[in-house]
Amino acid sequence: MDLLAGIGGFGESIWGYLIPFLFVLTVVVFFHELGHFTVARWCGVKVDVFSIGFGREIFGWNDKHGTRWKLSWIPLGGYVKFAGDENAASVPDRERLSHIPLEERAGLFHFKPLSQRAAVVAAGPAANFILAILIFAGIFTFVGRTVATPVADEVTPNSAAALAGFVAGDRIVAIDGSPIASFEEMQRVVSTNGGEELVFEVMRGEERVTLNATPRVQEITDRFGNVHRIPMLGIVRKVDSANIEVVRSDPFTAVWLGAKETWFVTERTLSYIGGIFAGTEDADQLGGPLRIAQVSGQVATIGFAALISMTAMLSVSIGLLNLFPVPMLDGGHLLYYAVEAVRGRPLGEQAQEYGFRIGLALVMMLMIFATWNDLVHLQVFSFLSDLFS
Repeated sequence: MDLLAGIGGFGESIWGYLIPFLFVLTVVVFFHELGHFTVARWCGVKVDVFSIGFGREIFGWNDKHGTRWKLSWIPLGGYVKFAGDENAASVPDRERLSHIPLEERAGLFHFKPLSQRAAVVAAGPAANFILAILIFAGIFTFVGRTVATPVADEVTPNSAAALAGFVAGDRIVAIDGSPIASFEEMQRVVSTNGGEELVFEVMRGEERVTLNATPRVQEITDRFGNVHRIPMLGIVRKVDSANIEVVRSDPFTAVWLGAKETWFVTERTLSYIGGIFAGTEDADQLGGPLRIAQVSGQVATIGFAALISMTAMLSVSIGLLNLFPVPMLDGGHLLYYAVEAVRGRPLGEQAQEYGFRIGLALVMMLMIFATWNDLVHLQVFSFLSDLFS
C-alpha cells in the first residue's frame, strides 16, 4: 500500500513539474524562434519549417507562404529551417545550393547579403531579451514590486555586518559611492560581491558613518529544500506593513525597470560563468532540463506571477547561451560571419564542417555535465541505491 501511495505521489510530482516546465520552455523557445522567423521574412527569406520541439511531428499546418508550423515530440528546443538548409542547425546543403539557378536564389538565406544573414541569426537571442524586458515590465505594471527601506532592524551576531560595526537602526544610503534606495537594492549589491570588500555609507541618527564590510558566502536552504550559496552581510529587515510597500509603475517606467532587471540577470549570469573559469564559483550550480523542470514546478506553487518571472530569467539565459561563439549556436554563426566580414569571403567548407563538429561536441558535453549535476542535485543516485539495496 505504501509503495502504491509512493508511486501515486511520484506521478503527481512529475505532472506538477512537467506542465510548468513545458509552459516555461515553450514560451521561451517560441519567442526565440519567432525572432529568427520574423526578421527572415522581413529580409525575404523563404522559411520551410517553424518547429517547437524536435523529432516526429505531433501536429502542424502550412501557412500561405508555404511554411510548415509544427509541434514535435521532444520538447527541448525548437528551430526554424530555411530553404536550402541541410538540417535544423542551418548548416547549408552546399551540393544542393550549387545547382540552384540564379533566378531562384533570391529567397534563399545563404545567398542573402552578410548584414541580412547576421540580422536573422542575431534576432533569436534579441527576441529573448525583448521578451524578458516585456515580462518584467508587465509584472512591475500590474503586480508591482515590493520595496522596503534599507534599514537594519537587527544585526546578526558574528556576521560580516557585526564585524564591520553595523548596529540596529542604521540606514544604508550608499554602497561604493552608488546610492541605495531600498533594502532589495542593497541585497542585490551584496549578493553579487561575495568575498569583496564594500564601502557602506550609513545614517546613524543624524550622523553619516562609513563602514567597510566583506560579505560572506553562506549556504541557504529555501522553502523547497534547495541549497544555495549566497553572499550574506548579516542585516535583518523585519517584514511588516509599516516598512514595506508594493509599488506599481506606469508602463514607460516599467519598461525601463524591465530593461534594468534584464541587464541585472545578464550581468549576474556572466559573472557566474566567469567565476567558474576563474575558480571562484562552483560549476555544480549549472543545471539542465531536469533542474529547470524541478524549479518550474516549485515556482508554480508560489503563483503565476512567479512562474512568469522565472520565464523571463530563463529567456535571458537562453539568449545569452545562444550568443556564445560556439558553432551550432547563434553565436557560432555570428562568429563565422565576423570572419567572413574581415576576410571578404566565407570560411572554407571543411573549416566550417570541423567547426560544427567541435560545436556539437561542446554542446553535448555541456548537456551531459548539466544533466549529471541535475541527477546529483535531485539525489537520484541515492534514491536508486536505497531502492535496490
